[in-house]
Amino acid sequence: MDLCALLLAKSKKLIKSHTKWLFLYKNSIMLHAPTTPLAERMRPKTMDEYVGQEHLLKKGASLRKSLDANVLPSLILWGPPGVGKTTLANLLANQLKRPFYTLSAISSGVKEVREVIKKAENQGMFERAGAILFIDEIHRFSKAQQDSLLGAVEKGVVTLIGATTENPSFEVISALLSRCQVYTLQSLEKEQLELLLKNALERDEYLSKLDVQLKETNALIRISGGDARKLLTLLEIVISTFPQDAKIEITDEVVFSIAQQNIARYDKDGEQHYDIISAFIKSIRGSDPNAAVYWLARMIEGGEDAKFIARRLIISASEDIGLANPTALIMANNTFQAINTIGFPEARIILAQCTIYLATSPKGNGAYMAINQAQELVKSTGNLSVPLALRNAPTKLMKQLDYGKGYKYSHDHPGNFVVQEFMPEEIKGASFFQAGSSKREREIEEDIKQRWQGKY
Repeated sequence: MDLCALLLAKSKKLIKSHTKWLFLYKNSIMLHAPTTPLAERMRPKTMDEYVGQEHLLKKGASLRKSLDANVLPSLILWGPPGVGKTTLANLLANQLKRPFYTLSAISSGVKEVREVIKKAENQGMFERAGAILFIDEIHRFSKAQQDSLLGAVEKGVVTLIGATTENPSFEVISALLSRCQVYTLQSLEKEQLELLLKNALERDEYLSKLDVQLKETNALIRISGGDARKLLTLLEIVISTFPQDAKIEITDEVVFSIAQQNIARYDKDGEQHYDIISAFIKSIRGSDPNAAVYWLARMIEGGEDAKFIARRLIISASEDIGLANPTALIMANNTFQAINTIGFPEARIILAQCTIYLATSPKGNGAYMAINQAQELVKSTGNLSVPLALRNAPTKLMKQLDYGKGYKYSHDHPGNFVVQEFMPEEIKGASFFQAGSSKREREIEEDIKQRWQGKY
């Protein structure tokens, strides 16, 4: 064999060997999908990578000003699931170069809180800036657990960042809330959610090596309900159903068909939080006790907070039942008090009793509609003057200015009632309360008409 033939044979053998090695290398990558969830892999490392909450982080915004000044107050991040509360807490600590501790209110108690505070105190002897303590789901902390934070927050041993999906006014004790700035995080817009999907496909080390075309996004966004974590999890689930060397086209039809097979995992983890509570309330409003109890069971099995459910029952008792059965509000309020005393698992019985009572109660929304209409009128007419006859006159000068002049004391008249005008002159005769089909509301409306027409 001459030299050229020998070189050619060796070249072919070398190319074949390299081709085989590249094929094996490519497939080893394809076959070893990461075990870390996509949402965690895509967690932003810098503020520039963070998507959303421009109202807090854009130049001139309140939280941005604190960052630029290198000063961070204790704060509560309040917003729906999956909008970046935990990520933002991490980024704040990183940007300010502060020691960072994290606790979950689900698994931590007073002991764990005190241990972290002690570590922060010890570290504070060597660090100029105080440590940041992040508490996820702080609304699940008891009063005693929240009390254990007060001293450290007040002295500046730690800067507290609490994350919650619930209204801090109800869930955080007033002493702690007064020491914190509350920042409200907003749901992500469609464009922001699509940007997260695009970033995942382009920047994730694993997904970027796959042949994925995102044809449609409506189904991904609709099923995730604006929750970024859920959105990325769903994207990963959809992609994982395809062979790793396939050309993957993601359409709404594909997403819906795959989601139907995997929807249970979302329910069990309580990620349909807002959809299920909506179905629950609508079932009560629609007088279907069976459906209402079913949705109640779904929430309980999903680990929903009993106080969250009880508060919604109180709202429903007033909004959907109201004057048709005033006892409903008493029942719902007592339910809230009772579950705070009892707790799970027995609290489920109390919640079920109240749910069935409200679902089977007469319905009426007269009070709800009345306040809606009154607020709309206030917005359109502004701050109208209180009629002189209705003003208080505690001083001689006010009496000289005719404050209280012409007012008729109702109890001085038969039936403790007398016709007189209580509205501002500009909206005299305005009417807000209108009875629905509820017998009780119709009786109230008729009684009002009889009085004001002077029939008794």
